[in-house]
Amino acid sequence: MWSTDPSRSVDGNGLLPWVEPRKTRIGLVAGGLGAYWPQFPELLPQLQASARRVSERFSELDCEVIDVGFISDAQEGAAAAEKLRLADCDLIVGFLTTYMTASMLVPVAQRSGAPVLLLNLQPTESMDHASFDTGAWLAYCGACPLPEMANAFERCGIDFRSVSGYVEDERAWARIERWLKAAGVRAALRHGRHGLLGHLYPGMMDVITDPTLVSAQLGGHVEILEIDDLRVRVEKVTEAETSERMKIAREIFTLDDSVVEDDFRWGATVSVALDRLVEDFQLDTLAYYHRGLDGETHERVAAGMILGASLLTARGVPAAGEYELRTSLAMLVMDKLGAGGSFTELQALNFHDDVVEMGHDGPAHLTISARKPLLRGLGVYHGKRGWGVSVEFDVKQGPVTALGLGQLRDGSFRLIASEGKVVPGPLLQIGNTTSRVDFGRDPGEWTDEWSGSGVAHHWALGTGHRVAELKAVADLLHLDLRVV
Repeated sequence: MWSTDPSRSVDGNGLLPWVEPRKTRIGLVAGGLGAYWPQFPELLPQLQASARRVSERFSELDCEVIDVGFISDAQEGAAAAEKLRLADCDLIVGFLTTYMTASMLVPVAQRSGAPVLLLNLQPTESMDHASFDTGAWLAYCGACPLPEMANAFERCGIDFRSVSGYVEDERAWARIERWLKAAGVRAALRHGRHGLLGHLYPGMMDVITDPTLVSAQLGGHVEILEIDDLRVRVEKVTEAETSERMKIAREIFTLDDSVVEDDFRWGATVSVALDRLVEDFQLDTLAYYHRGLDGETHERVAAGMILGASLLTARGVPAAGEYELRTSLAMLVMDKLGAGGSFTELQALNFHDDVVEMGHDGPAHLTISARKPLLRGLGVYHGKRGWGVSVEFDVKQGPVTALGLGQLRDGSFRLIASEGKVVPGPLLQIGNTTSRVDFGRDPGEWTDEWSGSGVAHHWALGTGHRVAELKAVADLLHLDLRVV
């Protein structure tokens, strides 16, 4: 799980171990109708060359490719289906090089247990009509079986999705990559272990999530943790480990004059312990909250988590405060899309500049900060017990997407997304992550529609406009997507 690859640490300098994610596993099968091969001897080698090129393109992407080769009839399709079933793929890609019958691919889709994407990628942009004979035309005939596949898939209860273009068509490959990213999100949720530490913030009815529903609708496992699971690890951290973590933090953060040395040391100690907690329980996300009383040990442990939780989030293990399991999952979705995904809520509306100010105290995704993040010392955490160091920054200026995982009255989850733009302007300096987001409309109207969408009062804020990718994610997860 842990990797020391220096190119994938918080700041690219190898300061902290990276949590190595599971690679997305793609099953690839290409095919065409075997009746053509004796009729047109030059056709099969041409189609196989296209299949090799498509396989090369997939291998260049950040995924594991299980290529089961070229099929020519239903029997070979059934054999390919068995190989792909055993491979436990996250997405099956069927490349229609020319016409092929639905009986060749339906078994692949039925038996694999994975979503299927069909590709119709002809050799070039268009045919040379003056010189082409029937055999040459057939190499461009991958579109012909697409309606047949769609009809057969529908009648067999299989979700149909396709991308059409030509082999070196970058527009088509951009669409293909959306599906690959979505498959990576599905895999991360399906195989994920999600830590839920402590207890609910009293009274937050919107964030209550039944862990069984997470496993039922998204897959994965929710690990219930006690604050003592962290406390015992805090007690085992050595002074040398704490000092080393403080040294690393000084390189990653700017320390404000308000930071108290003892509080900084405590946050670094808890950070080391959080790393051990994540490793010991093999966690992919963490949602936490513990109230505590009168400065006792558990209160101090919970209050010291912000530094370590932010470092974990930046390294691929999203951590969310206030026991926000669904938001930690939304943060994971954004992180797997390459968008970061920082713990966020509404702060205020600016009707002079027509922006929504959003952010949160506590953990933040450091890799999407507009500048070197700041550690600020706080004598009190508003609305929470305890004190210590907190992270302050704003998200990089430019396009962003807010993503929440809502829950409806029937218990079903819904993805809620909205695209905007982080713009410059004055920010609070209170130890929070704060961003000024322009959604291109009256901020009051946006806030009303966003609040009524089914989102909880926390969500993930990530870089880039991601709705197109989230549509693919929602499709593979069989979730509704509400775009505000």
